[in-house]
Amino acid sequence: MPAHSTFAAPHSHMPSHGAQRAIQLLPGLALAGALAAAAIALGRLGWLQHNGISALTIAIVLGMLVGNTAYAHIAPASAAGVTFSKQTLLRLGIILYGLRLTFQDIGHVGLAGVLIDALVLSSTFALAWFLGTRVFGLDRKTAMLIGAGSSICGAAAVMAAEPVVRGRAEQVTVAVSTVVVFGTLAIFLYPVLYHLNAQYQLVTMSPTAYGIFAGSTIHEVAQVVAAGNAVGIDAGNTAVIAKMVRVMMLAPFLIVLSAYLSRAKDPSAAHATPDADGARDKPGRIVIPWFALGFLAVAGLNSLALLPQQVVSTAIDIDTVLLAMAMAALGLTTHVSAIRSAGIKPLALAALLFAWLIGGGLAINAGVAALFA
Repeated sequence: MPAHSTFAAPHSHMPSHGAQRAIQLLPGLALAGALAAAAIALGRLGWLQHNGISALTIAIVLGMLVGNTAYAHIAPASAAGVTFSKQTLLRLGIILYGLRLTFQDIGHVGLAGVLIDALVLSSTFALAWFLGTRVFGLDRKTAMLIGAGSSICGAAAVMAAEPVVRGRAEQVTVAVSTVVVFGTLAIFLYPVLYHLNAQYQLVTMSPTAYGIFAGSTIHEVAQVVAAGNAVGIDAGNTAVIAKMVRVMMLAPFLIVLSAYLSRAKDPSAAHATPDADGARDKPGRIVIPWFALGFLAVAGLNSLALLPQQVVSTAIDIDTVLLAMAMAALGLTTHVSAIRSAGIKPLALAALLFAWLIGGGLAINAGVAALFA
């Protein structure tokens, strides 16, 4: 018998590449999954729901608590799964997010509602980019991420924009933090403003008009639900529909942004340090956000009402888990020192954007309503 044949058998017991990859991902996935499960459970508490604090917000907070304490000891074993969660699971989560809305939502707010959402989105993002880079001296990525969160749909928009702008974990977390601060403030401020206006009749605003105003200007879906229902059922329903139309604009926004960034060079890139992957921003390279197209495709499928409601409901629950895991993973890789080093400027930018969403958003709502009257 040939001598080499005695050494052939052991190789048959080697795990396949796929199995090795699964073993490598498992610790990080388990950690992100455990944090997501805890966040979802806490998110069901009545007080948190009433105040518009979603499971996604809780997930990033829990992730940061662990990330800045115990995570350093288990990072070598968990890093692969955590990275997979905040990249691949995030994209899957954004795609499934399309099941939360239909194209029929557009019909409920009409052309006026669509135009209001489009004007609020574009003006807020442009203002964020200009003020962030020219006035506050922030890097372009941070300004764009804060702008995406303020102008579209909060934390989900920040996370969806991150692969397009190629932001770092601390930049994403700073942007998400601004959404949490001012979106939570909006929950309490908007109903107060509505009732003050009803008392003094400063502008004409019905509950339905308030709903469109809230849906077109408040950051997170959960925050819109809370602020809308604080005024009434009609206001709450209209607010959610207006918000869903705004969410639907996420995909075309990302595609346009990607196309623009592929041609525009970041002025700060010449002096910037390389990103975590060692690459600098380079013009001419188009980053096609395929997950944004998937998001639109899933929303289109949902619009056809072909899927049983139970299937849609289950898929939305799965989507919440995926997004919560992505948020938890983001928190795990975010260091408080990096956020501290960002200083007060991101918060100041977000505050100005919040003021614009209220004042400018009200003007846009009133102007478009008059145009279609």
